[in-house]
Amino acid sequence: SKTQGTWGEIQLEAILERAGLQKDIHYFKEKNFKNEEGQNQRLDYIIKLPDDKYLVLDSKVSLTAYSEYYNTTDEVEQSKFLKSHLDSVYSHIKLLSEKNYQNLYEINQPDYVMMFLANEPALTLALKEDNSLYEKALDKNIALVSATTLLATLRTIGYIWKQDMQNKNALEIARQAGSLYDKFHTLIEDLTKVGNNIKSTQNSYQDAMNKLIEGKDNLVRKTERLKELGAKTTKQLSQQLLDRAD
Repeated sequence: SKTQGTWGEIQLEAILERAGLQKDIHYFKEKNFKNEEGQNQRLDYIIKLPDDKYLVLDSKVSLTAYSEYYNTTDEVEQSKFLKSHLDSVYSHIKLLSEKNYQNLYEINQPDYVMMFLANEPALTLALKEDNSLYEKALDKNIALVSATTLLATLRTIGYIWKQDMQNKNALEIARQAGSLYDKFHTLIEDLTKVGNNIKSTQNSYQDAMNKLIEGKDNLVRKTERLKELGAKTTKQLSQQLLDRAD
């Protein structure tokens, strides 16, 4: 029933969250894909793996006959409801297999689909009645999973995602470190050029000053001599410069 289906989805999403997977990042609900005939098929859930790989997950609930089985003490009735319960599980496997989700060409996935049975005791009862149920499902490319086995699987996937993120972070740190080193190297080169230019400017300044003050008839002394001879001026050379020119 719809109520049972909704309950199964609630259980499934709780397991996805417990495994550390985030909706619309690590898993997607009710996504449409095209089959080989170009027809749309809506998947209950798809689990994303690194490298653009996916697992298809379908939620099924078989509780009606199971509940009737436990609510009666009549052995004949129990036998009837047990058979109905097992037939319900078989039917879910058959119907899911006929959808051929594993052959959807738009997603890269294994050649099987996971079928989640939310009520673990219901699956246990079916397996107790037919201990080859897992193998029969796998023959139809269906992997039966309960809450326990699904959580273990999804936690493994969560760990893979965590490792993938750490690897990507390590690569990003290495990339940024390399970029920082290159920029630092460029800055050192620029500062070296500035230092060389300052040194060159200082040398040029010193050469120019030497021309002004060195020698017996240096330019400072000659210029000051013109003033001493009566040249009219409005400014006075600094005494410090005159002393250096002596």
